[in-house]
Amino acid sequence: MAKILLIRFSSIGDIVLTTPVIRILHNSGHKVVFLTKEKYAPVIIHNPYIDTVITIKSKVSEVAQVLKNQNIDYIIDLHRNLRSLQVKWLLKKGFSSFHKLNFKKWMLVVFKWNFLPEKHIVDRYLYAAHKFYSENDYKGLDYFSGLHELPKLMNEVNFKTDKYVVLALGGQHKTKQLPIGKLMEICDKLVFPVVLLGGKEDAESSSQISHLSINNNVLDLCGKTSINESAEIISECAAIITHDTGMMHIAAAYKRNIVSVWGNTVPEFGMYPYLPNEYSQRSVIIENKQVKCRPCSKIGYDRCPKGHFHCMEYIDTDDIVAAVQQFVVGF
Repeated sequence: MAKILLIRFSSIGDIVLTTPVIRILHNSGHKVVFLTKEKYAPVIIHNPYIDTVITIKSKVSEVAQVLKNQNIDYIIDLHRNLRSLQVKWLLKKGFSSFHKLNFKKWMLVVFKWNFLPEKHIVDRYLYAAHKFYSENDYKGLDYFSGLHELPKLMNEVNFKTDKYVVLALGGQHKTKQLPIGKLMEICDKLVFPVVLLGGKEDAESSSQISHLSINNNVLDLCGKTSINESAEIISECAAIITHDTGMMHIAAAYKRNIVSVWGNTVPEFGMYPYLPNEYSQRSVIIENKQVKCRPCSKIGYDRCPKGHFHCMEYIDTDDIVAAVQQFVVGF
């Protein structure tokens, strides 16, 4: 049995994507220590497969002695940046890292030449840990909110378990997000109760959507719930409409019905919903493959670099609504 340090500093979705590695290492008899940023600790703190969570605000030096005192046997670097390199220098232990494939991603972004392997990032994470387990358990992602009931805010309307649709507004970059007009169209076309989820940065948009939508059964919770309260709401929804964000991966962890909408990024980067085979039909990907400038970035921009934003503007909201409806027949 080894004591293994897993490193993933950010962000929400990327941390959730490490959970199969955590579970499999634990179930293979190893102790798992997880190093992340303090702001993302709520995403991982309730995971029963982790023995110790160590957090930093910004610098590895904040926890240098704590890390040394852990008597780590091996390091699995799932972030691969300067900070994780500092940890490896500090502990001087054997390590393995996952390959970010940045050059191949650059080739796809710049020349639209796809040399990326048809392999999910989770499987690349798992390969970095392959010395310590015999096989993938294929159970998918995990999420543990630490909560056991829906937030009291859900009592504002009569939203019952499996009887509402979540519309996750957020996205780290604007070019990953549907324009507000498209989001309003979706709310107006859905015949189901809708919960709007997102951060404080989404509150202005969500307020506009909830006030102007002709669907009166829209509950705006953007900026009003913690990440774990949002996760609990997602865990009980009938379906979720989401961009390429952490909310998408939380929904996959709960095996929810997922309609993911893709703008400037593409599923070929390997970060589409990761579901066990028996749940694979619970994911529908909506993207405009006719837009030749996609992908324009492996991450995103504050605005469309071409100025037209066709990748999202040309998305047909009827396709999104139809995908939700196929999931919630008999609603």
